Amino acid sequence: MSQPESAVADAQAGGRAGGATPKGESLAALAERHGLRRSIARPALPVYLRQLWQRRHFIITYASSRNVSKYSNSVLGQLWQVLTPLLNAAVYWLMFGLILGQKDKPGVGGNYTAFLITGVMVFTFTQRSVLGGAKSVSGNLSLIRALHFPRASLPLAYTLQELQQLGWSMAVLFLIVLVTGEPITWLWVLIPVVLLLQTMFNLGASLFVARVGAAVRDMTQLLPFALRTWLYASGVFYSIEEQTKGLPDLLRWVLEANPAAAYIQFMRDLLIYGRVPEQWTWITCVFWAVCALIVGFLYFWRAEERYGRG
Repeated sequence: MSQPESAVADAQAGGRAGGATPKGESLAALAERHGLRRSIARPALPVYLRQLWQRRHFIITYASSRNVSKYSNSVLGQLWQVLTPLLNAAVYWLMFGLILGQKDKPGVGGNYTAFLITGVMVFTFTQRSVLGGAKSVSGNLSLIRALHFPRASLPLAYTLQELQQLGWSMAVLFLIVLVTGEPITWLWVLIPVVLLLQTMFNLGASLFVARVGAAVRDMTQLLPFALRTWLYASGVFYSIEEQTKGLPDLLRWVLEANPAAAYIQFMRDLLIYGRVPEQWTWITCVFWAVCALIVGFLYFWRAEERYGRG
């Protein structure tokens, strides 16, 4: 009989004797002595990271299959990935640009169409990533209970799915920017940098809300209201600098330090204003990307044992 089988037999014998081995050794101590551990025990952080890397093909395939199936029953199919943010931008242009006169404000740089659509596309990437992350665990309980894999694979796959969808949106954004009169400049080579930083932030936020959503089922009902408030505070359809003139400096600082506003400003600097982003913008974007990813990942990992048990 092998050592693990012998340990199990001893444990069973101990259980029949009242919860301890004949020698008085507890079952927990016996299991530890023979190298046994709980099947759902949280692995050490380096081991967990290695497991995630080993399942990278599953993560990519899962994200891609969700992308294909998401609009499979609609007539326009994958076009909705681009049409949805464009239709939202059209509504915002009518309400904020035309009716409220934001398109004539000096802070938008004279090209409100490109200004608005850039903000909508960038914010939509974060918005969808957070919404997907919130239901990534609670919406896949059958998969979690049936298979053993690092649960962070799910929020990671949802974020990757949104990154894949962003590719089409960015192609349309580039076209709109060019059609509305903005030239291509060497600054466009920095676009992958801001997208990388935003993806890091989105992943961290997705991991954070995934754990909260797994424990608080009402999270998916409350989150849209929080994201709508975030949308209005992020300068998507107005210039924060212009709108906060005459208001306390602290308010402007809070709005500009908002991560969504920072990534939007970074992208507008590259596409519309033709300038290298200010040092403050760089610091803000890097800070949120690194902090969100580290905090979100550690927060999610610490609850690894509890996912799918409720």
